[in-house]
Amino acid sequence: MEYTKTIGFIAIAAILSSCTLFNRRHHAGAAAEVNGQFLEFAELDAVTAGLTGEDSAAVAEAYIRQWATEILMYDKARDRVDNKELEELVEDYRHSLYAHAYEQHLLQRMSKEVPIALVDSFYQSHQSQYVLKDGIVKGLLVIVPNGAPEMEKLKKYMQEPDEKNIEHIEKFAYRYASGYELFTDEWRTFNQLLVWMPMGKNDLPKLLKQNRQIVLADSVSTYVLQVTDLLQAGEPMPLEYAKEEIEPILLRERTNVFLQEERRKIYDDAVRFKKVRIYEDK
Repeated sequence: MEYTKTIGFIAIAAILSSCTLFNRRHHAGAAAEVNGQFLEFAELDAVTAGLTGEDSAAVAEAYIRQWATEILMYDKARDRVDNKELEELVEDYRHSLYAHAYEQHLLQRMSKEVPIALVDSFYQSHQSQYVLKDGIVKGLLVIVPNGAPEMEKLKKYMQEPDEKNIEHIEKFAYRYASGYELFTDEWRTFNQLLVWMPMGKNDLPKLLKQNRQIVLADSVSTYVLQVTDLLQAGEPMPLEYAKEEIEPILLRERTNVFLQEERRKIYDDAVRFKKVRIYEDK
């Protein structure tokens, strides 16, 4: 235990002089007691780990004060507050917690995979909702120090990034590049590209209308961006891009249907085994 026992015990006694706060004769391992509830030395050790001397004692004192005050407040409330309504709320909350925990247990049996056919069907039915707010691209980006050799070869390789040329590009990047991103199979937003390249927000759409290869330089580096696929803001999202938004929607719908069916089964089984009985009003 890092805090000194002498300082700790004085602090504890000063905090709660009206409570029995260090009675190891009654409960071995206890650092404090309030109304029959004990705070273990092991818990204080965890709180004061890495501290020494007065710092450790101060942290221990504050922790005990907070721990004891919460218990005392709770006990005062139970004695002086009309707790019938509170007990009902607590019981409702208990029911909700158990029901939620059981639902999570049931959901372990439900498949979390969403077939692409379902995603496509949903996309086709709601296509007007899936419009790009930002342009997106596929391609590759190479960042090299200014004055790097063989730049013209690099630009030529990047114009046709087939398997053979990608191999040349990666060899070049390994030797000279300070940054290399290959995303020919993955969409990136314009805003993501702006993190890497020295240009303003409105520059990229304009430059891409003129050329699919953009070469820029600052005082340190040259940036070569080759775009293989491009969609501007306002165009429909491609299915593979919209998929990231659609899958959670379909999974929520499946979850709701699954849980409703499980609830129905529980009720029907209870009726069948006479755990639920309905009486006619006389």
